[in-house]
Amino acid sequence: MLQSKGIILTIIIACQLLVVLDASVMVTSIPEIGRSLHMSTVSLTWVQNSYILAFGGFLLLGARAGDLLGRRRMLGAGIGLFTLTSLLAGLAPTAEVLLVSRAFQGFAAALATPAALALLSATFTEEKERSRAIAMYSAVAGAGGGVGLLLGGFFTDFISWRVGMFINVPIGIVLMYLVWRYVSESETRTGRFDLWGALTSVVGMTGLVYGFVQAAGQGWGSTETWIWLGIGIVSLTVFVLVEKRAVEPIVPLRLFASRQRSGAYLGRFLLVGGNFSLFFFIPQYLQNALGFGSLEAGLAFLPFTAAQFGMMFVMQSLVRRYGNRKLLIVGLLLAVIGTLLMSRTIAAQTAYFPQMFFLMAIMGIGSGLMFQPLTALGLSNVDARDSGAASGLINVAHQSGASLGLAILVTVFNASIQAGQVSGQPFAHAVSHTLLGSAVFQASALAASLLLLMSVRTWAQKPKRLAARRR
Repeated sequence: MLQSKGIILTIIIACQLLVVLDASVMVTSIPEIGRSLHMSTVSLTWVQNSYILAFGGFLLLGARAGDLLGRRRMLGAGIGLFTLTSLLAGLAPTAEVLLVSRAFQGFAAALATPAALALLSATFTEEKERSRAIAMYSAVAGAGGGVGLLLGGFFTDFISWRVGMFINVPIGIVLMYLVWRYVSESETRTGRFDLWGALTSVVGMTGLVYGFVQAAGQGWGSTETWIWLGIGIVSLTVFVLVEKRAVEPIVPLRLFASRQRSGAYLGRFLLVGGNFSLFFFIPQYLQNALGFGSLEAGLAFLPFTAAQFGMMFVMQSLVRRYGNRKLLIVGLLLAVIGTLLMSRTIAAQTAYFPQMFFLMAIMGIGSGLMFQPLTALGLSNVDARDSGAASGLINVAHQSGASLGLAILVTVFNASIQAGQVSGQPFAHAVSHTLLGSAVFQASALAASLLLLMSVRTWAQKPKRLAARRR
């Protein structure tokens, strides 16, 4: 039984690593992809966003599919489709083929990821082993981004950026075998798919992201910018109305009745909205302003990745001693401080070592303190019938925050790079201002956590204090 649990945890972590790597492995390859496929700076954002939007947009439908059709089936199907579309992305002869392949990769990830996280909840039921499993899952979810940067840089410098896609193929084949061999099918339920909910959520997020990307390329005076933003807002409004009336919604609104879970979802959305831009803009700054190669840019993130991954080994004892909420607040404070100092360092075009090196480590420690508490709080006190939807919402918050945050901060970057022409350092000026925007996202996540998560304990303890006074 212990061996079986170990193999299942390996499958869950490998699946999550594959999905997270795919979101970052292309980042250090962005300049080379642009040259080889003749893509502009704005269009290159879609190398990331086509994947992230499809991933985030279909996650809730994927979670629902796992409940109705079986999580083992969805996990295997998602990994299989991910393997195939990775091959197609690696072979892409044009930008259009690459972007379509990336979108289908995101859809495949949306099928597999909720099933994997729900499998974690169902397999590890004892508190101590679940805490350990969530710690490992969260470490991979966070540190995988840095590993992807490193691998992408290595492949780009020594072989080709396309290898970052091809490497998914053998890993995917092995995972499909392990799922078939060791994972038992979950109990399925009868019901229906909330297709209107899925459609309006995907259209809504795509409209918002595309609107901000249009603002970056054409400006806020463009009619097309406001049309797409309007489509996004209207579609998301309709989505909420659909979910209120749906018999079996993909997002049961009762999940938001808990202030704790709502705070965890909102905090994750805002945090990733700021953090993801670090992985997108800092490697480009290192290459374009400091003259780093692709591999060197990936290696530059090692302090971040090592610090974040290292936190996995102490998180269990820290959680037992201090609790999830306190660790989350400390992590957010470190993230905000580190990002603000990094912005000033980049503005001065300081050498990578020692300032950027140590700031990367501080930000990595902060990140390592945040993701496990956010995952645990987002899954807390969830009914069995909503476990798939709750796990899906965690990933929706993550991916939606990444796509919308990047789209918003691209507009900051484009506006700042024009203003930076005066200083003679336009790229450094733009990245510095973009990181300030990242810090605003992180500070907003901190405020949301203080208001929604910390208040849970306050209100929970209030009746006890009143009862003590009466006695």
